[in-house]
Amino acid sequence: MPFAKKSLGQNFLIDKNIIKKIINKVNIKNKNIIEIGPGKGALTNEIIKKNPKSLILIEKDNRLAQLLRNEFSNKNTVEILNEDVLKFNFNNINKKDFIIFGNLPYNISSQILVKIIKSKIWPPNFKHMIFMFQKELGDKIIADYPSSNYGRLSILTNYRLHVVDKFIVSPNCFFPKPRVRSMIIHFKPKNKTKIYIKNLEKLEKITNTFFSNKRKMINKNLKKILSEKKIKSIPNLNVNIRPENVSPELYYKITNLTEN
Repeated sequence: MPFAKKSLGQNFLIDKNIIKKIINKVNIKNKNIIEIGPGKGALTNEIIKKNPKSLILIEKDNRLAQLLRNEFSNKNTVEILNEDVLKFNFNNINKKDFIIFGNLPYNISSQILVKIIKSKIWPPNFKHMIFMFQKELGDKIIADYPSSNYGRLSILTNYRLHVVDKFIVSPNCFFPKPRVRSMIIHFKPKNKTKIYIKNLEKLEKITNTFFSNKRKMINKNLKKILSEKKIKSIPNLNVNIRPENVSPELYYKITNLTEN
């Protein structure tokens, strides 16, 4: 039996009650499912019991991909892809309204989330996304404005995703046991956004720049990306505030002004 690789951020979920709680977040009978990082197949087994229409497993670890093939190759509805999810194009999946589950590797979980958020095709072809994160990261993803955890990730998430639900998972539910608590977050994509942003790469870059200097007022960073005229065109803008005091909507407007 393969052991967890620290280099891949692997912690296998083993608690059956938590697994069932995750699966029961949505109705998956006759639905198209994708599972990211299925590991040894604990979540996979429970998904199969619910009779999905199809199930795609994306597993980077060669050993685990082979283990999954040995376990599920007799299932006609299951497809196993030995691939890196960060290089995987979800838009190439010729299925509609699929549901994504993921006990994400902790070392790349934020990268996976941002990759999906920045998808060039939106609304996407998935209807639900249920992911496991380290709790500390989860708090940053779902943070409200204004709050201490509010920042780049919550601004990006808020632009394209609704947070439907969340719950905390104890380290005792995993093997090997992580040193931190985890958080399950259930997302649904927003079909429409109040402010259209053409290039989400720019929003990511702008928020990254601003929040890498959290203690500084936004004035200097604004002047680096916008002309004085454009800064003055923003209604009721106070430039003598810190990045955490700028609303998501204002970041979206600033991003758009860099396009013009």
